[in-house]
Amino acid sequence: MILPVIAYGDPVLRKVGKEIDKDYPKLDALIDNMFETMYASSGIGIAAPQVGVPVRLFIVDATPFEEDEDLSEEEREFLSTFKHVFINAKIIEETGEEWAFNEGCLSIPDVREDVFRQDTIKIEFYDENFDKHVKEVNGIAARIIQHEFDHIEGILFTDLLSPLKKRLIKGKLANISKGKIKVDYRMKFPNAKKKR
Repeated sequence: MILPVIAYGDPVLRKVGKEIDKDYPKLDALIDNMFETMYASSGIGIAAPQVGVPVRLFIVDATPFEEDEDLSEEEREFLSTFKHVFINAKIIEETGEEWAFNEGCLSIPDVREDVFRQDTIKIEFYDENFDKHVKEVNGIAARIIQHEFDHIEGILFTDLLSPLKKRLIKGKLANISKGKIKVDYRMKFPNAKKKR
């Protein structure tokens, strides 16, 4: 089932997600719905808070980057199979050079900005079967994980921008929260005026 993506301004996006266990009700259905929602909105990652569920769960599918000719052959090959479910994730370490990448977010449509993040992460998480993993990831895959991990910490990519950039997009963000934006996927706007 395609769920509405929660728009900027909704308090659920600011909550630190709660850890869950393998008995979390309807977990498989939630994961399936998140994948369906992400694909319907042409995303490469989505976190549970973005569908209104404040838990430590996010999914990533970086396979569209396998077509990106700006990336090395090695990175494209790695991304061609990079599809994961992350439950109760913890970033253990972030290392390497900070680099800028133009990020966007399904909850903040039509806003894209360069965000600086470190190149390499070590992350501990459980998959959908509650098997534990510790992985070291770098490049685009690390970037996608860092962005989605921020969501379960109540952080949005716009929080990482300079004060000037934040001022420049303030009006756009206000319009998004009021639903004054056209999107081609289902969204739920926290401050939209009710139609009579």
